[in-house]
Amino acid sequence: MTTSKDDGDLVEMSWDPITRIVGSLGIYTKIDFAQKQVVECHSTSSIFRGYSIFMKGKDPRDAHFITSRICGICGDNHATCSVYAQNMAYGVRPPHLGEWILNLGEAAEYMFDHNIFQENLVGVDYCERMVAETNPGVLELANRTESPHASAHGYRTIGDIMRSLNPLEGEFYREALQVSRYTREMFCLMEGRHVHPSTLYPGGVGTVATVQLFTDYLTRLMRYVEFMKKVVPMHDDLFDFFYEALPGYENVGRRRVLLGCWGSLNDPAHCDFTYENMNAWGRKMFVTPGVVVDGKLLTTSLVDINLGIRILLGHSFYEDWEDQEMFVTRDPLGNPVDRRHPWNQHTIPRPAKRDFDDKYSWTMSPRWFDGTDHLALDTGGGPLARLWSTALAGLVQTDYIRATGNSVQIVLPRTVARPETAFEWKIPRWSNALERNRARTYFQAYAAALALTFCQKALSEIRGGNTRTWEPFTVPDDAVSCGFTEAVRGVLSHHMVIRDGRIANYHPYPPTPWNGSVRDSFGTPGPYEDAVQNTPIFEENPPENFKGIDIMRAVRSFDPCLPCGVHMSLGTGKVLRKLHTPHAFNAEY
Repeated sequence: MTTSKDDGDLVEMSWDPITRIVGSLGIYTKIDFAQKQVVECHSTSSIFRGYSIFMKGKDPRDAHFITSRICGICGDNHATCSVYAQNMAYGVRPPHLGEWILNLGEAAEYMFDHNIFQENLVGVDYCERMVAETNPGVLELANRTESPHASAHGYRTIGDIMRSLNPLEGEFYREALQVSRYTREMFCLMEGRHVHPSTLYPGGVGTVATVQLFTDYLTRLMRYVEFMKKVVPMHDDLFDFFYEALPGYENVGRRRVLLGCWGSLNDPAHCDFTYENMNAWGRKMFVTPGVVVDGKLLTTSLVDINLGIRILLGHSFYEDWEDQEMFVTRDPLGNPVDRRHPWNQHTIPRPAKRDFDDKYSWTMSPRWFDGTDHLALDTGGGPLARLWSTALAGLVQTDYIRATGNSVQIVLPRTVARPETAFEWKIPRWSNALERNRARTYFQAYAAALALTFCQKALSEIRGGNTRTWEPFTVPDDAVSCGFTEAVRGVLSHHMVIRDGRIANYHPYPPTPWNGSVRDSFGTPGPYEDAVQNTPIFEENPPENFKGIDIMRAVRSFDPCLPCGVHMSLGTGKVLRKLHTPHAFNAEY
């Protein structure tokens, strides 16, 4: 490996693959080491899946079983979203108990997946070993810095927190692995099998609901609640320390606040799954849907969110479908539907040699059209967008959760070893790497608090004699429908068109195409690309020993799904033209 001798030259560096949901993620950068900043980034996906192609002609009742196989991590989120789309198509409303069971399963999935990613994957980026390799000066300071909340989590210094995160050996790392075991058990109690549910169906669930079932879930949930009383203050101490130790670190992974949340966890008292009432029942979700631009909530309307989705090809390996059939010209409310909407999408793959000036990835460019601009929304890794939208909307009010308009207040009840504890997630100043990670911690507490409510609701149904969990339905000859929820790492939608009782068109859009999208038809980079391009370099290593930790923290903060294998290559030392670009954060966002 070689680099240019001239510190003023740009150096090409790449990390490929970084494994994620829909294939292998590659990050290709150009770095100005003299200015200590990434000046260019391209995000690539090297695997084509083709679900939208082979779903055609299938029995729509099989859709959730098939689409859950899109991912081996969040397959249940796909199954759930598909079931929602089928409920709309078939005109079926599940019994309340069936919906509470589904909510409990999805809440457990949030707890499981966020825990294992935060503590056992992204947490490694902040552990003692990693910091020692990349920023030994920061580790020295961490060893001298007292933890403000040591009494809550038990680690006297920030250095002690970092040591606890060391893989396989760290105390907290090992504890989190045990937590992932019983949160997965919680999921299986409700949905039968992880990660491809065996008890989810349109019209409800096949789970046998008993008091014992929910008691088994609750015993594990309360252990998780106690765990979160330690985790939230621990991560607050760790992330706050990085701001203090490295002035300017707020710019790592930072981009304009362009957040999308499609909402999740329906309230069966309000949700009838009809498109005509979708705005009303969408606003009753326990995670509020919304689009947040520059800190302002543009809408909480699922109809607006749906109609604003555009699929742009940009620099991806596909042919356009301008001359192809439009499946849906107007939605069930009579609103016009764009040709670039998922209902009308045609997937026409055309593989080619990777060329960053032309086509370079299998990921398309989903955008949200606000009437003027095609916005490159991101999910903030999931929790950042969810909490931000829910906080601004101020609609969610339960025994344990209160959205205030500028924050989300979470109350966790008394547990065996810890008293009742209250946390408050406040809307941050930035959409950056550290705040995406912080939100992931707070959302674990949020999911646990909601699960307490769902358990109470489910037990009330059983005690009232309402034990049915499924409602029969018939498949219509023709229908158009959509399902909206939040996969662990962000927005998830399924759009379906039925003709002659079979699937004529089906397009699932998980968070990874949104976050990992390529430059679109207007030249706008995708969120990974944008966040990395705006990232300064704080790593202390010279170019020849460069690990790229700041870049990896930026990418992994989006939760690109189990980044277990990272291969890095330095360029051949080729001298590139020097680029002088204004600092990305002079603009007022």
